[in-house]
Amino acid sequence: MRASRFFISTLKEAPSDAEIVSHKLMMRAGMIKRLGAGIYTYMPMGLRVIRKVEAIVREEMNRAGAVELLMPVVQPAELWQETGRWNKMGAELMRVKDRHGRDFAIQPTSEEVVTDVARSELRSYKQLPVNFYHIQTKFRDERRPRFGLMRGREFTMKDAYSFDRDVDGLKKSYQAMYDAYVRIFTRFGLEFRAVAADNGAIGGSGSHEFHVVAATGEDALVYCPTSDYAANMEAAEALPVDSTRGAATQALEKTATPGKSKCEAVAELLGLPLARTVKSIVLAVDNEDPAKKEIWLLLLRGDHELNEVKASKIPGLSTYRFANEAEIVEWFGTPPGYLGPIGTKKPVKVVADRTVANMADFVCGANEADFHYTGANWGRDLPEPLVADIRNVVEGDASPDGKGVLAIQRGIEVGHVFQLGTTYSEAMKATYLDEAGKPQPLVMGCYGIGVTRILGAAIEQNFDDRGIIWPTSIAPFEVVLCPMGYDRSEAVKTEIDKLYAQLSEAGVDVVLDDRGERPGAMFADWELIGVPHRIVVGDRGLKDGNIEYQGRRDTEATQVPLAEALAFIQGKLAA
Repeated sequence: MRASRFFISTLKEAPSDAEIVSHKLMMRAGMIKRLGAGIYTYMPMGLRVIRKVEAIVREEMNRAGAVELLMPVVQPAELWQETGRWNKMGAELMRVKDRHGRDFAIQPTSEEVVTDVARSELRSYKQLPVNFYHIQTKFRDERRPRFGLMRGREFTMKDAYSFDRDVDGLKKSYQAMYDAYVRIFTRFGLEFRAVAADNGAIGGSGSHEFHVVAATGEDALVYCPTSDYAANMEAAEALPVDSTRGAATQALEKTATPGKSKCEAVAELLGLPLARTVKSIVLAVDNEDPAKKEIWLLLLRGDHELNEVKASKIPGLSTYRFANEAEIVEWFGTPPGYLGPIGTKKPVKVVADRTVANMADFVCGANEADFHYTGANWGRDLPEPLVADIRNVVEGDASPDGKGVLAIQRGIEVGHVFQLGTTYSEAMKATYLDEAGKPQPLVMGCYGIGVTRILGAAIEQNFDDRGIIWPTSIAPFEVVLCPMGYDRSEAVKTEIDKLYAQLSEAGVDVVLDDRGERPGAMFADWELIGVPHRIVVGDRGLKDGNIEYQGRRDTEATQVPLAEALAFIQGKLAA
């Protein structure tokens, strides 16, 4: 590719609405152009990266035995109504009507459509297993689209769906996809981590997320450096800090804590560690009959935080909301800040985190303004609670596998694999006939990769103050040739054209910058764009028979004999 025949549109400054590094750099490098909120045109430079990501995904999906098809972006509402997701998805699902008034969805994912394909095409156990995938445009009507391609409304995703006879078959298909994802992200050249995850709205029995590790990531990844344990924060198991409960050594006392409504302030006033305090979180569960509304009190150690996903897993709390102040006063007799499990005004359901359940002589609210109880103990001062893991883990917690302690790093989710089971096949009556001729529900798996999100995640992991640093495998170009005086020096033109032809014939994705730009502007463009390998050819170097090589991460250039340039570059690309 010659730069004069391509489209390069770099900017010195990012638009004011660009918030994070990847968004700013993609806009500055001319890779995307904003059309509307969360909607972008992929410009030629950015599209080259997308196509390379897609190529790697396709190769590994095909290698894993998946079969490509292409499902429509616009899907009939009837399919979504069969599974109940037409209403369950909420406002994120873009709904439209055609000229006849019929309802359609702009697909955010394709479980319903692929299950419809399966129920009409997969009739016998002899056709199983099978895995269909496609790479297709998706649309999710984000309430607040932001961060460029990281949280846009329109995006490209690879989604695959496996169909098996039984759970054992699903596990094999799931493992095949898990292994394929490891190969995909390894080939991308990114540092990544696969973590156990919550299934969320997709449903099913088990899942893993694939995260690109980046300090700017939205998600907290929990892992044990001395074992294989890894999970996202939502799914990471929090063991009790103390394995057993100590004996009570203090009497229960109602202690004045005027104006101290936070655990931190109470601990400071009483001269106690924050870890001796217990904080109260009040949840409400509504019922069709308002008189049967349920109020729940969740108890956490003062320095711990509630994990809302874990809370929703407690039987009876799947539809919880946080209680309002009027409800709190009605059930506890006091405004928030002094709440506790002892002496509530009306009965509440108490759930203690595992750590709180093993605490003795703790401090909690007295359900009276300006007062807390000290020396509170389970069994003696209040009934034994329902015990559940409801907190976020913290660094230094014991690993659930017993092989060390937990650490936390930030990550950007770019892939997710699910064991769906029969969630969709049962709802849509997708069955096959077994050996006995009896219908059985298809057992499904679901596997997604955010193709366009990969671009943002890769940049968040790989950049400096000059611009993007692409891994070679997904860079828009592998090598850029920068001539010094291409239109002024016949020697430079001759040698760089020859090198360009050699590299092209060798299958190297090379771009020759023949635009006639000044060296400073030319170098700045390609450093911003992030091409990983740069060759400079100039009269000065040619007099000594050399060209100049500099990798995008290198601080200095290297002189390379002109006669060895092709082999040198091939060696760098193979490294």
